[in-house]
Amino acid sequence: MTLTTDAKTGDAEPPRRAAAVDTSSVPFAITDRAFLAPQRYTDHQFFELENEKLWPHVWQMACRLEEIPKAGDYVEYWVAAYSVIVVRTSPTEIKAYQNSCRHRGMQLAQGCGTFRGGQIVCPFHAWRFNLDGSAAMPLYGCEGFEDRVLDPDDVHLVECQVGTWAGCVYINMDLSAPPLMETLHPVPEFLDPLRIADMRVDWWKGIRLHCNWKLALEAFMEGWHVRGTHTQLTGDAGDDFPNPHDLQRSYPNGHQSLAKDPDNKASGTVKSKLGQSDVADPNTTIAYLRMINEQLAANVLTKDLFAAESARTSAPEDFPRKFVEAMYAWNAGAGINLPGPDPTIQSLWSSQWFIFPNFKLHPLYGNSLSYRARPDRDDPEWCYFEMWSLTLMPEGEEVVKPKFDGEFGIDDGEWPLICVQDFSNLERQQRGLHNPGLKTTRLAKKYEDGIANAHVQLDSYLAR
Repeated sequence: MTLTTDAKTGDAEPPRRAAAVDTSSVPFAITDRAFLAPQRYTDHQFFELENEKLWPHVWQMACRLEEIPKAGDYVEYWVAAYSVIVVRTSPTEIKAYQNSCRHRGMQLAQGCGTFRGGQIVCPFHAWRFNLDGSAAMPLYGCEGFEDRVLDPDDVHLVECQVGTWAGCVYINMDLSAPPLMETLHPVPEFLDPLRIADMRVDWWKGIRLHCNWKLALEAFMEGWHVRGTHTQLTGDAGDDFPNPHDLQRSYPNGHQSLAKDPDNKASGTVKSKLGQSDVADPNTTIAYLRMINEQLAANVLTKDLFAAESARTSAPEDFPRKFVEAMYAWNAGAGINLPGPDPTIQSLWSSQWFIFPNFKLHPLYGNSLSYRARPDRDDPEWCYFEMWSLTLMPEGEEVVKPKFDGEFGIDDGEWPLICVQDFSNLERQQRGLHNPGLKTTRLAKKYEDGIANAHVQLDSYLAR
């Protein structure tokens, strides 16, 4: 099954989970997939319902596997009011615990690091826990407690479910939730052939945005904002610039895919100008790739520009093939194993995937952009947003902890232009949602149903 044939089977399907849930008790619930109430992004009651019903019960990307390469390495994952410790307990096992000491609730760890000596030590009263979550008996000061208070099973750290996929660790605080791979369906069957799991961090940045966490993700869940937001990418096409992702599909469990419909011939001339068709002027295509490299600093990396440049003298009809051949040759020479040169696999390059509730992947040429958004502070109008540039590394290269480049503001000069343009939109959009005359926002069924799909899935959690 390919993305193209699957995505064209008809109208978007409602999520299976949502179909069995009565959402009439949910404030500002979705009753029509074409309309969303602005209060879903601004209302404190709705925000608190998310904190109660969504985040403790949903699978969410907690960290990248390469952040915890060795036994004892840990990462704190936080979302809204919750904090979880993800720790590698052995070369083959990862555990996650709610980040509270069983004595008086002290957070056991913050940020990231390594638990020395195979133990997690509370910084308050020095209670010690083994990496498997069990209390290291005897606990410090145990003589001061009644025996019934120190039952070893009762003082064991509170565990979360853990799963791994696409080079990431996922956690779920609800031990009764369905398994990770069941909730990810059908995304892995599309993305696994692209070797997403083998990619490593090229750069990683964060930003605190004055907007709701859902808005931050939805800005990347459709492509037709390019002609309004990223006008430098439209060349001389202007309003004739085609939607870069005019083929979208809503999947069960709230997921979404975006791709370019290869059968859409309506904008063939424009696509040729932009180097997005099977026949393209090499100079125009290379200039466009260079612009993406300079203004996004991801997906199209320097190595990809080298490959494109080596095919510049090809005839337009030969350039796409020569470019791909040069790309495979360059990567092979560097010891990088690109996914097999299969047209079905390569058709997934430049697709985009939203994984409910708050994660996104955008693969291209053995690279990928990755996004995550989380509610920040005790306020529905702030979120913490992260971006990773990922790429395949030479085979056999040692896995090392990725470097977090830092948290930067919009105007700090550290974000590529395309990111700055998107971030600037988001804060203005959040402010616009407050105007009293805006009774609803509206969604294009063809291009934005994935946004509605995610909200329907959200409501199914909030109704529980």
